[in-house]
Amino acid sequence: MTAERPWGRAVVVGGSYAGLVTARVLADFFGEVVLVERDAVDEDTGTHPGAPQGHHAHAMLARGGEILERLFPGLREELRQAGAPVFDYGEDVDFLLPAGFAPRKRTGIRIQSFTRDELERRLRRKVLARPEITLRASTRCTGLTRDPAGRVSGVTCARQGTDEPFEVTADLVVDASGRSSALGDWLGAMGIAVPPKRTVKAKVTYTSMKFDRPGDGHPDHPDYYVAYQMPFAPQVSRAGVLLAVEGNRWTCSLFGFEEQPPTDDEGYLAYAESLGNPRLARHIARRTVQEPTHRYTNVENRWRLYHKVRDWPDGLIAVGDSVCVFNPVYGQGLTVAAMEAELLHGMLAGRRAAGKSPAGLAGDFQKRLGRLLLAPWTLSTNADLMWSPEHAPPAARFAHWYNAHLFRAAVRDAAVWSRFARVVNMVASPAVLFHPAVALKVLAAAFAARGKGSEGA
Repeated sequence: MTAERPWGRAVVVGGSYAGLVTARVLADFFGEVVLVERDAVDEDTGTHPGAPQGHHAHAMLARGGEILERLFPGLREELRQAGAPVFDYGEDVDFLLPAGFAPRKRTGIRIQSFTRDELERRLRRKVLARPEITLRASTRCTGLTRDPAGRVSGVTCARQGTDEPFEVTADLVVDASGRSSALGDWLGAMGIAVPPKRTVKAKVTYTSMKFDRPGDGHPDHPDYYVAYQMPFAPQVSRAGVLLAVEGNRWTCSLFGFEEQPPTDDEGYLAYAESLGNPRLARHIARRTVQEPTHRYTNVENRWRLYHKVRDWPDGLIAVGDSVCVFNPVYGQGLTVAAMEAELLHGMLAGRRAAGKSPAGLAGDFQKRLGRLLLAPWTLSTNADLMWSPEHAPPAARFAHWYNAHLFRAAVRDAAVWSRFARVVNMVASPAVLFHPAVALKVLAAAFAARGKGSEGA
């Protein structure tokens, strides 16, 4: 322990994306950080074997990219040199909204697209290069230990293939083990009641493939890095996204509400041809090299309400998908996990500056995390609830009505689209979409639609 790292040991359960960024944060404050990971991963592992979305299109929103660059300086340039493009969210994105194509105008919002595989490999190498961080791979975490005062004091573990347990003591334990987390059961075994989780089914299936992208000078070289048709309940039930990624490739994910986009080549192309944005089918049709096609069907929004646990044990926090899982179509998961890491860093820095220990931090962190999650949860679930509008609450129906007319205004007004892009990328509050300068344009779009006999919601 030093003045810079005044505390002893932290344990992170789970070595996927959320666990990696959390371990990086903890390395600024603890003399030792132990990553306990059930799978056989090492510094060369890319997509985590337990990540169900690993093969599908991933979006790192602008806010998430900014946080990662602060935690891992030079990461963006390193990925760019590997072929992951950096581009403007408006100028270089061919975005089909329900009301038409968004303006191809500069927004000033810089984003980067890459595969989950490339991102995790780069992060894992950087994290494991830190002298404070130790990886215990092929190791299952089987439970928590507590001291006489009831504070969590470590974890119990077992190497894969053995039943012989051992303990790892810690001043702070972080559950980042993802959607399969057993934390709720561990808390129950301690006699701690956890409120029922909130679940909103998305009923969306993803089918994805990667294939070659034409390089500079090729006659089919596009003037965009993303081609997208967004789903919008209930009228746009088929959608898809094409992302430029490293290795001169496209990642393409096709989405279907209550239907499964095909995995065979002929059916996959036919499904893409049924979309309103023709760019996806155009590039699928001209592919010359492709990788295996993957399908993912278990899509839902799920929030474990740990911020409402009254007797939350000190010495324990939970982050990432262990707490909240979003429908991946909105691209929020990676960025929200980065925001959680940023929140933790700020709280730990405040305690270090005040000469305090981590004791007493856990419950406050979970409450602040609950407040952080509210906005992305509301965005994701309000949209998914509208697939069954007759059962949707009034707030979701109003949000849907407003968005429908916001999109009508955005396709004609680059300033409205720019504000929407800032909110989507989490660099601006949703409140900017209700500013009078925007709200008046939305109302005008609504009146125009009513005059044409369309309610838009």
